[in-house]
Amino acid sequence: MRRAVLCDLDGTLVDTVADLAAALNGLLAELGYPALSRRRIRRFVGGGAVGLVSGGLAEVGHAPADEEARQRLVARFLELYAAAPAAHSRPFPGVADTLAALAADGWRLAVCTNKPQHLAERILADLDLDRHFGAVVGGDSVPAKKPDAGHIRTTLDALDVPHQGGVLVGDSRTDRLAARNAEIPVVLVTYGYTEMPVTGMGAARVIGSFDTLPAVLDGRNLGVGMVRQWQ
Repeated sequence: MRRAVLCDLDGTLVDTVADLAAALNGLLAELGYPALSRRRIRRFVGGGAVGLVSGGLAEVGHAPADEEARQRLVARFLELYAAAPAAHSRPFPGVADTLAALAADGWRLAVCTNKPQHLAERILADLDLDRHFGAVVGGDSVPAKKPDAGHIRTTLDALDVPHQGGVLVGDSRTDRLAARNAEIPVVLVTYGYTEMPVTGMGAARVIGSFDTLPAVLDGRNLGVGMVRQWQ
């Protein structure tokens, strides 16, 4: 059976918090507020652009007049972020070598992210990670993004891999729910951006370093029969 590893982007493959913080603090500066620390901003990264902007605004006590005003601020944040989405972002340790090793072992690779498609593609290209992936499916390129199962299945379709042939690697409850909804196993990393400890989320496996992923995917450690049958 053809098999695939689907990777979340922010907090799983790439440490993007510095560039996200720069864009959010740029927005706050335009509104007349002081900058927030990366530590405070990091807590909101898992919620996408809307969650990040909403969290940042709440931290400084700014309440948009209505939803339309909030959406304008989100759009402005995305403009600021798009100007330099990978200026300070870097792959987490071991990511590039591990992706190459997985591909050499026959795994098809894709990015399944709630980040807008064009931003995900640009970050991967700027960091020379795009060459590892057969598909990149952003949150704005599907009718419903993670945790909707359709996002997972669309990504697997793009790789020409059966829906039962995938494993998702992520860092958040959103990834856990997406994998559950798509009925595939999920491996969660401990170094990501979630506020909740991933150890209690019911993942097939939790890892502290991306370079341990190949050993997990050999099936002996994952504890999921559908992976073991691929060997």
